Amino acid sequence: MKYKKGYKYVFNTNTLSYELAKTSFWNVVLRVFSFLLAGLGLAVIIIYVAYQFFDSPKEKLLKREIEVLRTEYKLMQNKMSKLQFALQDLQERDVQIYRVILEAEPLDESVRNGGFGGRSYNELDGLENGAIIKVTKDKLSQLSKQFYIQSKSLDELADIAKNKSELLASIPAIIPMKIKDLRRQVTSGFGWRIHPIYKTQEFHPGLDFPSQQGSPVYATGNGKVKYASMDNSGYGLHIIIDHNFGYETLYGHLSKIVVRWGEKIMRGQLIGYVGSTGLSTAPHLHYEVIKNNEKVNPINYIFSGISEEEYAILVERANQSTQSFD
Repeated sequence: MKYKKGYKYVFNTNTLSYELAKTSFWNVVLRVFSFLLAGLGLAVIIIYVAYQFFDSPKEKLLKREIEVLRTEYKLMQNKMSKLQFALQDLQERDVQIYRVILEAEPLDESVRNGGFGGRSYNELDGLENGAIIKVTKDKLSQLSKQFYIQSKSLDELADIAKNKSELLASIPAIIPMKIKDLRRQVTSGFGWRIHPIYKTQEFHPGLDFPSQQGSPVYATGNGKVKYASMDNSGYGLHIIIDHNFGYETLYGHLSKIVVRWGEKIMRGQLIGYVGSTGLSTAPHLHYEVIKNNEKVNPINYIFSGISEEEYAILVERANQSTQSFD
């Protein structure tokens, strides 16, 4: 028997010889199926290993984008923290410096910090980075509201600052007379003093400047004459000047008035002359400062046209428990 190369032979025990192997159709099908199944299994294994340990070009691109986004998010968080710090510093300056200098009412904390409840952002539920995005959105919303409120506060302060020069010119800041010797020409200050007529302890709501009859009296700040006449209050012939911004000054026991009701007055302008009208025991000027309808110590408002040494003498004389002139 001649053997053909490439063919499969089997040994026949009956004839004791090799014969050409015959393969049935189903065997062929089974072999092909087995081959395909093995190939498919190998392909699955290869694909699994590739996806587990190797990135596709698209995955590599997505990962790079995610890494860039994470870096940008960290930078954004850092910027937000700096903005928050800057805002807090601005808020502290607003309360402790700007409003104090400009004598403005502090902004209510309920207004500054109110209305900052977080939103739900349901549309972000289920996203891989949804929680981070929610926190970021809440912080941005809070910063936005706080900056808006702070900007409104600064707008208010800007309006006040525009009037600051007028305020400084209106505050009663000088001594209402030309005084050569403070030790002799200030006899009674603000507080409890002995009344010169009744000889009892009574509250003296101003400063007394004894002087010669007819000595000139000057306005201590810009304003408008609110009152200029005689009444039964004990002040005798006296003047009240409205300086705006809650300030008023009173000049009592005058002998003559040279201004009229409603007249605009400048600081240092002559308004009258010393006298002893009303409830008074000797020629002198009784001077008061009224802030928001409350009589306050005039000493605290004298800061212009006087040296530190002179101011110390003025305070010393005003604080002595002497008898007043009215």
